[in-house]
Amino acid sequence: MKTIHQAPVSRRAMNLAYWATQNSRRLPAHIALVWGEHSWTWAELDARVSALAAALVDLGVQQGEAVLVHSKNSNEMLESMLATFRIGAVWVPTNFRVLPDDVVYMASVAKPRVFLCQSDFPEHAAAVLRANPETQVVWLAGDRAADDDRPTADALSRACSGRVVPNAAVKWDSACWLFFTSGTTGRPKAAVLTHGQMAFVINNHLSDLMPGVTEEDGSLVLAPLSHGAGVHQLNMIARGGKTVLLPSDRFDPEQAFALIEKHRLTNLFTVPTILKLLVEDSSVDRHDHSSLRYVVYAGAPMYRQDQKLALQKLGSVLVQYYGLGEVTGNITVLPPRDHDGSDDAGRTGTCGYERTGMEVSVQDDKGLELEPGQPGEICVIGPAVFAGYFENPEANAKAFRNGWFRTGDIGYRDRDGYIYLTGRSSDMYISGGSNIYPREIEEKILTHEAISEVAVFGVPDPKWGEIGVAVCVARPGAQVDEGQILEWLATRVARYKLPKHVYFWDALPKSAVGKVPKHMMKDELRRRGLVPSEEGARAQH
Repeated sequence: MKTIHQAPVSRRAMNLAYWATQNSRRLPAHIALVWGEHSWTWAELDARVSALAAALVDLGVQQGEAVLVHSKNSNEMLESMLATFRIGAVWVPTNFRVLPDDVVYMASVAKPRVFLCQSDFPEHAAAVLRANPETQVVWLAGDRAADDDRPTADALSRACSGRVVPNAAVKWDSACWLFFTSGTTGRPKAAVLTHGQMAFVINNHLSDLMPGVTEEDGSLVLAPLSHGAGVHQLNMIARGGKTVLLPSDRFDPEQAFALIEKHRLTNLFTVPTILKLLVEDSSVDRHDHSSLRYVVYAGAPMYRQDQKLALQKLGSVLVQYYGLGEVTGNITVLPPRDHDGSDDAGRTGTCGYERTGMEVSVQDDKGLELEPGQPGEICVIGPAVFAGYFENPEANAKAFRNGWFRTGDIGYRDRDGYIYLTGRSSDMYISGGSNIYPREIEEKILTHEAISEVAVFGVPDPKWGEIGVAVCVARPGAQVDEGQILEWLATRVARYKLPKHVYFWDALPKSAVGKVPKHMMKDELRRRGLVPSEEGARAQH
């Protein structure tokens, strides 16, 4: 028998910026973007994208080269994404909250010819220039005036006004975005996202997360466009819908709900910590948010108690997805119907089932697939998996096994195909020879009426190897102490899983993308002398 194999005739892909071109033709007068008192139609936005693209070409940016961008959310931030895509260059956005040294590191990896830097951050520009004086700095508009005579993006774009820049020819594997991971351990890695991969991602998001979205839909941006929110806004761009940015970088629930009501917005993307703040704020009861159809959250687990309050306040609109930047969010989905009924179905704590076109495998340390109910590493294959880490063969060798991308997350699958996360492999700790997954204990503690937030993690111990500690935030006015929590918890989890200590803080630290960095909490406990270092624990032993 003959094996049939056909080599691809062409691996050309659509340039992602074509969506703006398409919308300018089909929906020229439709509002594309709103920021404060300003708004832009699709015709106006596409013209601005072309003008900035022309300016980048005039500065010498070549196809495949990096354009580094450091900015708060603004129209220019969104325009920089599409303009970079349009000329076939690679968008390298930073989170605006990172330090100058972090941006210098990203520049050392990406080696950009041009650095688009908001004028609010002169120290970041200065640091990049010290490291590489040949970098061309172009100022994006900010609250502070630029403190030198380097060009502004606005001036360069006005000089190129009216120039039509065609969307560069790209292939499926042409890089379009260097997505820097959060870097909870060591330096962040640069995940290479491509035009073909991202086209699949957006189609998948529209299919699985927000079915039925059209140009009549609108989205509120609550998070930095440099990461997941930027991906989410590509959903709106693909459909010709409206994007609304918060007027400033300060998160204000009242303002968020007012914008939802004013513009009749239908969807938003956020992380569980921000969603919790939204629904716990009294403004949720003062504004009409009935237009919302999809409140999409990701980036960290959302505890069931918080889900229940969000459902009570917002209705059946919650959509959870699980995915890493390397898979651009495309691993699982938990749609609204499963949020409403997960308790009855016995699925509390699930992050959903596999996304369309993606396959998940729960594997042991040797790469063998485990049976339902057995915890192992979540591994994934499919068109949403990234092209690898940029110029980092060591990281790529660790991240892939037999073609599967290894997420580093630990979890299991039930017999119906739903996935449950028990934690990061780095979060799991071993106490007295037993593997302990913090997520289970955190879920239990959060059902206590006095507790608002909690983080559980392992710390070194000379007797047990590691012990668990819980850091809790009490609800306003609540009176609770360590003994009460441990006594209450003792009837709800196995004895060996009980934390040895419970600490109370005014707030848990949050990273730039809203996650709770447990390594920072461990460092703080060491600084306070409450837990030993690993070396200290070994010495005591």
